[in-house]
Order: sequence, then structure tokens, then C-alpha cells
Amino acid sequence: MFSPSAVLAPRVSVAIEEAFGAEFRGADPVLRPSQFADIQVNAALALSKRVGLPPREVAARLVERLELGDVCETVEISGPGFLNLTLKDGWVAGQVAAMAGDSRLGVPVQEAQRIPIDYSAPNVAKEMHVGHLRTTVVGDALARTLEHLGHDVIRQNHIGDWGTPFGMLIEHLLDVGEGTDEARLVETDPNGFYQAARAKFDADDQFANRARGRVVALQAGDAETLRLWGELVEFSKHYFNRIYTRLGVTLTDADLAGESTYNDQLAAICDELEAAGLATMSEGALCVFLDGYTGREGKPVPLIIRKSDGGYGYATTDLATIKHRVQDLKADRIVYVIGAPQALHLNMVWDTARKAGWLPDTVVPVHTQIGNVLGEDRKILRTRSGAPLRLLTLLDEAVAKARAVIDEARPDLPEETRATIAPQVGIGAVKYADLSVAHDSEYVFDLERMVALTGNTGPYLQYAAARIRSIFRNAGLEPAAATSTVEIQEQAERALCLALLEFGTVVTQVGDELEPHRLCAYLFQLAQAFSAFYENCPVIKAEPALRESRLALCVLTLRVLEEGLGLLGIEAPARM
Repeated sequence: MFSPSAVLAPRVSVAIEEAFGAEFRGADPVLRPSQFADIQVNAALALSKRVGLPPREVAARLVERLELGDVCETVEISGPGFLNLTLKDGWVAGQVAAMAGDSRLGVPVQEAQRIPIDYSAPNVAKEMHVGHLRTTVVGDALARTLEHLGHDVIRQNHIGDWGTPFGMLIEHLLDVGEGTDEARLVETDPNGFYQAARAKFDADDQFANRARGRVVALQAGDAETLRLWGELVEFSKHYFNRIYTRLGVTLTDADLAGESTYNDQLAAICDELEAAGLATMSEGALCVFLDGYTGREGKPVPLIIRKSDGGYGYATTDLATIKHRVQDLKADRIVYVIGAPQALHLNMVWDTARKAGWLPDTVVPVHTQIGNVLGEDRKILRTRSGAPLRLLTLLDEAVAKARAVIDEARPDLPEETRATIAPQVGIGAVKYADLSVAHDSEYVFDLERMVALTGNTGPYLQYAAARIRSIFRNAGLEPAAATSTVEIQEQAERALCLALLEFGTVVTQVGDELEPHRLCAYLFQLAQAFSAFYENCPVIKAEPALRESRLALCVLTLRVLEEGLGLLGIEAPARM
């Protein structure tokens, strides 16, 4: 990494050890950019209590031992004991040159972990709605980022492809006829197919009895019933893939790991837990009761692993899932990109798996909690009729809105170009709006704001990258031809250089903390720094040596913007 903080931190740690003894070896000082200096060191305040000295005296001792002459222009003590470091322009330019020569732009390759990521998880024969947007988009950005950091990511799309509804769905398929247009509604209008089946189930006792019998046949492994079930699953795959292609996410059929995958293991899960004394019968159901999980009036909350009717629920499947991911997939870390309300359920599953010996301490499960998408009324986004908003409808609206913005802003572009750009901008706008908010926070879905070319939006970042490409078109150069070293003459150049150098650190933080909004915030700040540079530092009209330097700075900014957007799963149009 080329970040000043990353370079300077080890030197500050050495100074701490030299000033206060070996017991401080490996101290991790807090270094961060500040409005008062390029880098501010906050170590003195924390050390003062441990060493019994005033913070400014601690800071003075550190200054005596810091070896920063090759990096810093000045080192000053300020306030209650902060160290303000001003970097040398030459050193900053050298770091930028090194970053430009690095194919990874300062992003390190970490020690590889095997990381299954559980995300998206729609239901067969049901519409994907806005509630699936965040888990799909956040999960995909994390998968891309972790892979880029060198980890072995295993995408796990835990679709709902089993259970009692399939009895009525299969019977409805037989009623309408395989291969008919109504049967293929599962591909195009799954809710229409599902609701038609449900209406018959509720109104027709004979149909309901057939459906219940079909569930028994499905669970017993009847070959014809399984064939019909597989047909419904296949239709739904086509539907899912339409959504994933439109969204530009990396999920494929090979990543499907639905509930049905674990059918053969569920009875054994129950038997093992019962034999170990972890599961007991309660009101006809087999349950696990864990210390610390209580509900109203202090009553223990059960994790039901076999229902009173003999069926299995989410808990059983999730236990089989985590056992598979640890024992078969050899996971080091397991990421669940799932709604925030599932926190209690997941913690109970994990604690049960630990007690059963299926989840060792060496494997870390993480719940990346997903907040809700809200409408303007600050309630969960729905249609006017109160139904969940179809995801395809939402994406179509985003593309149409983006097309209107592009038509107004760039009527000079050919029709074919505008038609190509519109989905890149519209889908990118939706994804960026989702990713730029902390994943566990709610946000209001506002298409007008999302597709705006100004402010903290996806189109603003895409426009910044497109503007850089236009600079090179105007200069008659390909970006790859700008290989000159960078010279810093203006404050705006310096600010852009410092912003660029933080890229590797930010991508690492996203992978470590599983927080894509950090990368969004960084890219927005970088685009702002470039905008200030563009306004204050002429590029094409600069004198030759300075022109080459500034073109090199432009191309490095372009590379970082496009790489960062790519990690988020957002395209960068060449023109806007």
C-alpha cells in the first residue's frame, strides 16, 4: 500500500518502543488525515495514561525519536499532544509514481481465506422484490472485493426451493399443462402463477387435498413429483438470471445452493443433536434451548429443529448449511448477507452449531445485516396497492429515468450511444445508492436523487471517469500513453495525489470490515478532489512538461475510479 498512514505507522510504532520501552513493542498508533495536517498522529493521548506523563511531553519524546526526514517536511506538536505531519511534495509524487507502476494500484493480496458468502436467496416461483435488492447488491460487492484481495470466495445462493407450497404449485402446473404459456409465467410473472395456485388452494377443497398429497410425495422422493418440481425450479432459474443479468451481478446457476440441497441431512442433524443431549422434545416439537435466549416473562426461546408435524424448518436447514460450509467447503470465514431481523435466529443457529462441534472457534461466521429500503413515507417501499415492489419494475424505472437525464444533458450523442449508456447509468445509480449507505441502515429510495449527475451519486462518479476519457480524446491520446512522472505544483494536485494514495487502504478496510459504503465514500471524495484539480489545474493547455505530468495524474485517477466502481459492480461508461 502507498497510503502515507500505512507507510508512517511502523515508524511511529518504533519511536514509541524506543521512547517508552519494549513493553510497547507493536503498538498500533492512530494515524489519519486531518484538516490541520496531511497526517495527524493521535498516539500521545492514549500513551500518557500508561506512562504517567502529560500528552505534550509524550509527543515531544516521540518527536525526538521519529525518523521521518525522508518523508516529512515538518513535524509539529499541536493541541493537547497531537503530532501534525506535513509530507514532502517529492515524497508524495514518488509514492504516486510507484502506485501508477503497480498493476494492483496499491491493493495488497491478503493471506487467502476460504469464504462462503450467503446472499440474494430468492424463492422459487415467487417474484424478486425490492427486499432482495440490498442482499444481492451488497453480497456481490463483497464477493468481488474479497476475491480481489486474494480470498477464495464461494458464492452461496440459498434459494427457497423446498417446502409445503410446492404441493399446490405442482398441482397448478399440472392443471394448466406443462409447456403452456400459463406454466411459463414462472419465468416472467412468478407472482401471477403463485397467486393463481394459492387462490385455488384456498377455494377448492379437492385441489387443496391433492396439493397436500403432493407435498407428501415430494418429501418421499417420488420420481414424477421431483421431475415436476425440477421443472418449476428450472423456470425460476431463467427468471433469476434475467434479474442478475440486468443488475450485473456475478451469481450463476453454479452458485445455487438451495434448501433442497440439504434434504437428506436433516434427519441426521436432529438425531445428532438429540443424541448429544442438546435437543429435547417440547410440546411435540424437537427443540434446542440455549442459555441467554429468553422472551417475554423470562421464558426460554426455543430453536425448533423438527416441528410437531414432523417437518423441518429454517433452523434445521441452516444448521445443515453451516455444517456443510465448515466440513465440506473448509470455510475460514462465513458471511451471511441477510436482513437485520434474522440476527437472533442466526446467533441461535451458530451457538447451537458450536455446542454440537460443527462450528469450531477457528471459523468466524459474520452477519452482514441488511436494512430496509423505504419509500418517501419512510415505510418499507411498496406499490400503491401495498404489495412489495417488483425488482424488475424498479430497475426498468431507473433505466427510463436515466435515459431522460441523458437525453436532456447530452442530446448531441448518437441514439445508439444513449441507449447503451442508459442502463449503465440507471442500474449503476440504484446499486450505488444502495451501497453508499451503511448496509445495516435504512434508506429512502429516491430515483430523482439517484440518477442526478451531481452530489454523492453513482452517475457523478461515472461522469468523473467519462470526463477524464474526454480529456484524452481532446488531447488525441490513449490513456495508456500517459506515463510521465508527476510533479506537484498546485495545492489541488497535491490533494488529488493524497486522495489517490488511500485506495489500497480503503479496499482492505472493505474486505476486513465487510462495509462497501467505505469504498463509495472514498470514490466520492476522490471524484471531488479530481473536480477541484480539473478546475484549478489546466491539463491540455499547460506547458509541455506540466501537461505530461497532469495527464499522468488524470490516467491514474481514471484507473482508480474504474477499478473502484468495478469492485462495487458498477460500469463506467466511456462517454456521458
